Amino acid sequence: MPHRNEDFLAALKSRTLLGDGAMGTQLQLAGLEPGGCGEAWNLEQPAKVLAVQKAYVDAGADCLITNTFGGSRIMLERYAQAARTVAINEAGARIAREAFGGRPGFVLGDIGPFGGLLEPYGDFSEARVRAAFEEQASALVAAGVDAIIIETQTALEELRLAIEAARSAGARCVIGSVAFDVTYDASDLRTMMGVSPEDAAVFLAEHGADVAALNCGAGVDVAWAAKVIERYRAACRLPTMAQPNAGTPVLEKLKVVYRQGPDEMAERLPALLDAGANVVGACCGSTPEHIRRFRALLDERSGRNS
Repeated sequence: MPHRNEDFLAALKSRTLLGDGAMGTQLQLAGLEPGGCGEAWNLEQPAKVLAVQKAYVDAGADCLITNTFGGSRIMLERYAQAARTVAINEAGARIAREAFGGRPGFVLGDIGPFGGLLEPYGDFSEARVRAAFEEQASALVAAGVDAIIIETQTALEELRLAIEAARSAGARCVIGSVAFDVTYDASDLRTMMGVSPEDAAVFLAEHGADVAALNCGAGVDVAWAAKVIERYRAACRLPTMAQPNAGTPVLEKLKVVYRQGPDEMAERLPALLDAGANVVGACCGSTPEHIRRFRALLDERSGRNS
C-alpha cells in the first residue's frame, strides 16, 4: 500500500494502484432519495458517506474519490446548496482522508460535469463555468487532496476549463477522465460530443493533464475499457486510469440494474491490466465487493499474499 505522503503520480508509475467503486448507488442504499443531492451529505450525513468510503478502504482500495462529483456551484445551485459549495468540497476531502483511518492512501478530489452546455450551444458562459471549477478545485486542493480527477467528461471545451482550473488551484496531479459510449453498431466508441479515444488522449497530453483516464459511458465494460487504454497509450505517453461500469445496465421493475457481479468483473480485469492501465477501479453498479475481488487479483498478480 502507498504511504500517505507519497506522491500519487510517482506511485502509479511504479505499480498498479487500485481505485474505489460507485458512490451514488451506495449512498442510495444508505437512504439517499433518487435525484437527491448526495454531495450535501458530506455535511448532513457525514457518517454515512464515511461508511461507504471506509468499506472501499477495507476492500483494499489505494485511492478514494471524494464525494464531490456534483460539487460545483452550478450543480449545487439546483439544490439550493450553492452557499455551502466550499464547505461541501472541503468536507468531502476530509471524509475521504478519514476513511483511511491513518493508513496510507490517496485522496482524489472529484470534479464532475457542470451539467449544461457552453455557449454558443447552451446558456453557460465560459467565464461562469471557469469560475465554478476554480472555486471547487481550490477548495479541494486547500483540503489536501493528492490529485484532482475531472471525470465523466464528454466535451473537450469543458475538459479544458476544468484542467486549467485545477492547475490554477495548484493541484499536484490532474487526472482527465472521459466518458465514452459504445456506438450504435457496436464497432467503436465516442463521447456524446463525438470525441474519440485518440482525440481525448492527444488533448489531455497537450492541455496539461498528468493522467489519461476513462469512466462510465454507455456500454463501456472492462473489455471496452481495455480497448480505450490501448488506444490512449498509442496516442500519448501519459499514464492511464480506468473505471469501467459493472457491465451494461438493464431496466428491472423501473430500476436500473448492473448485472456484472464481482466475480465476473474481476475475471475480465486481466485484459485491462494487460492493456497497461496504471490505476484500475470501477464505476456505475460496482460495490466494495467488486473492489475486494480486484484487490485479490492484483495481489495474486504481484505475488503478494495479503
